[in-house]
Amino acid sequence: MYRFLLTPRWWGINVFVLLAIPFCIFMGSWQLSRFEARVEAHRTADEQVVTARTEAARPLADLLPVDQATSGKRATVSGRYAKQLLVPDRQLDGRAGYYVLTLLRTDSGKALPVVRGWLPGKADAAEAPAPPTGEVTVTGALQASETPGDNGVSAQGGLPSGQTAAISAASLVNLVPYPVYDAWITLDKADAGMTAVPATAPDNSGLDLKAFQNLGYTGEWFVFAGFVVFMWFRLLRREAEFARDAGLGLIPEDEAQQPTATV
Repeated sequence: MYRFLLTPRWWGINVFVLLAIPFCIFMGSWQLSRFEARVEAHRTADEQVVTARTEAARPLADLLPVDQATSGKRATVSGRYAKQLLVPDRQLDGRAGYYVLTLLRTDSGKALPVVRGWLPGKADAAEAPAPPTGEVTVTGALQASETPGDNGVSAQGGLPSGQTAAISAASLVNLVPYPVYDAWITLDKADAGMTAVPATAPDNSGLDLKAFQNLGYTGEWFVFAGFVVFMWFRLLRREAEFARDAGLGLIPEDEAQQPTATV
């Protein structure tokens, strides 16, 4: 009854199944490993933010460029405060407010964006404390430039003068007449009654939408593998029933010579 398995048509079906199942399992396992890697990166990044608070601060130059290994590390740098900007629509502990961002001019001629603290309410330059004058040395957690539209960072334009939506070199270079570091720091201790802004984990290290997409793709590939097996058994059963009926003479001879449907 199963002699049909030796026909060229079924050889082709079997080869396809034998190739498709391992491929689906491989792709599902690969997507699962990507999800697990993101989970581990998320755990490591959170631990790094915590442990970095107790580490000794290092010179800024030793930590650049910012990557997943240096993000959150405590950096120290000296210079003079220059232009001050406000970063609106930033939440802290569930409250709406804004960051007070001041550019620190260093001896290199470049400026480092420094988040001196957070204030509640709508961004108001009159409420933001003026930065200290003269030479200062600041210490805080190093952060990578933000990307508008990611991780809650606003991408809106047309802000009032003296405000910026994202803390990034690409945005700030258009607001100041000097080069800007592709990084920023948030002070360990906020200035003048403001609240310190905690460091965040580096980009691409959290359980974001991409991580759960990997998990979803994992399920899809394993479902595909199961579907291939299900369709193979279904087709095998129909072919076997057709061959049995033909052998019993229940199907006309001319019809018995035709291959059965594939679904």
